[in-house]
Amino acid sequence: MRAETADTKSRAGRRTIGLSAQLIALPRRHREEQQAERAKARQVWKEDDWVFTTATGRPVCPYSDYHEWKDLLASAGLRDGRLHDARHTAATVLLILGVPERTVMAIMGWSSSGMARRYQHVTDGIRNTVAKQVDGLLREVGEEGDGLSEEAN
Repeated sequence: MRAETADTKSRAGRRTIGLSAQLIALPRRHREEQQAERAKARQVWKEDDWVFTTATGRPVCPYSDYHEWKDLLASAGLRDGRLHDARHTAATVLLILGVPERTVMAIMGWSSSGMARRYQHVTDGIRNTVAKQVDGLLREVGEEGDGLSEEAN
């Protein structure tokens, strides 16, 4: 058995997640492009039900992802990073969006909340948002006259 077709390492590796309409459009477009490749390759195409294939339907070399990831980062002008770092980014985006921890755990396939601490990173944007919320709260309390006394100033 090839590693590419082996079962995932745990039940959490197989899970249902929600996708936005924009994300759903990407694999549909990929499928259309692959159907065009299939038609162009004709009898050379090897049909094995792979989602990502070479131009002749064969499985993509696992190292291709690595090189494509590195090229993508470079062309976008981003710092070099591992493909796995994208999981940290995804988890941090869920934190920025305010997604409840239990939902984040289900989406990311985590069995313990400690994984959130490892993967989610507090950004300057989050810190600034909290500072503005505190500032707004202090203004509201001060305006009402029941939270900030003259002695506190």
